[in-house]
Amino acid sequence: MPETVVVGNWKMNTNLGQALELAAGIGNQLKNMTGVQVVLCPPFPFLSSVGGALRGSAVRLGAQNMHWEDSGAFTGEVAAQMLQGLCEYVILGHSERRQLFGETDELINRKIRAALSHGLRPILCVGETLDERESGKAKTVVAEQVRRGLADIVDITSLAVAYEPVWAIGSGLAATPEIAAEVMSEGILEVLRELYADAGSEVPLLYGGSVNPSNIGEFAAQTSIHGALVGGASLQVSQFVQIVNLALAAKSPPAS
Repeated sequence: MPETVVVGNWKMNTNLGQALELAAGIGNQLKNMTGVQVVLCPPFPFLSSVGGALRGSAVRLGAQNMHWEDSGAFTGEVAAQMLQGLCEYVILGHSERRQLFGETDELINRKIRAALSHGLRPILCVGETLDERESGKAKTVVAEQVRRGLADIVDITSLAVAYEPVWAIGSGLAATPEIAAEVMSEGILEVLRELYADAGSEVPLLYGGSVNPSNIGEFAAQTSIHGALVGGASLQVSQFVQIVNLALAAKSPPAS
């Protein structure tokens, strides 16, 4: 069974003071948490400061994006080697990057290869639009995103994949646990197993899309869902801590 992973994506939110307060609150409440990988992904300018606020806790740090080149004339961009030693994870291919900034599967693949070459743990995001879902193409679209995103990548031991239906991002609408589990099992897990055999079964699969304390238990109870990529709810200490605890409880074996 893959490890349970819960990621908080703060997106373009918080100022420095808010980021430190949020990180300290989450870090203190989850200081000794075991059995689950908890990751916070603040905006780039706050990575170092948030890392300091989390020091001594079990919470890990991640970036929200990165460039595929090591250096060069790419004003405003951040390279993988700049993140080395600063954070452990990096979110790549988020639907907002695809939709708003035109990122393609091929470009995301270059980023994943760069992240892996510098020892970062990529979180590959995939998901279909509402039109693609309504036309019955959800699993096909997601499977192709996985296949293209991982082209020519041999070792996936540090990879996680997040399924985030585009129509559920920030909308308050979440896919049902059954819909999410079906896409994640048939659109993601089957491709990972096809490409990587047994290693594909060890990749944590996270659900993202209006995750909150009210629905995380149902999602995490699905065998093909191993955690969550949390957006808005990760900006509230109490909500995010609840989500982590409920996800862990859903994945923990019953007491004998």
